[in-house]
Amino acid sequence: MVIKGLQDEDFVNYCKPSMMIIARHCSFKCDKESGVRCCQNSTLASAQELQCDDATIIERYLQNPITEAIILGGLEPFDQFDEVLTFVRTLRRDYKCDDDVVIYTGYNKDEIKERIAALTEFNNIIVKYGRFVPGQRPHFDVVLGVKLASDNQYAERI
Repeated sequence: MVIKGLQDEDFVNYCKPSMMIIARHCSFKCDKESGVRCCQNSTLASAQELQCDDATIIERYLQNPITEAIILGGLEPFDQFDEVLTFVRTLRRDYKCDDDVVIYTGYNKDEIKERIAALTEFNNIIVKYGRFVPGQRPHFDVVLGVKLASDNQYAERI
């Protein structure tokens, strides 16, 4: 999988301690729709890309006694969906790990319904949907157990 970064322990994006895998690119759809530069992750676009073997990432995750979930986010994981699907398949089938996998996306559910359907073969997949909209008040999402920045954003277990 080609990524922009990896954080072994994240405590702010999900209610469980998680490994954060940072996706490699995004179309910056939030900026385009809002008409202003508002992406909190825009600096990641210029970060160096890293080629990481799925097995290496998974083994690193499994060796950490603190983490209980994996988050794919940062830029846009659904823009590299084949890699995400392969990663989840490897985690579930080869490593028999059924821990939560959380995918943060700026897409709306109806924009990626075929990709969501492909993920339904796996247990414990959570998707956070919706673009960032500037000027809205954060709200608590019960599925993630954290605050999300915009009213239109929500998560669901698929």
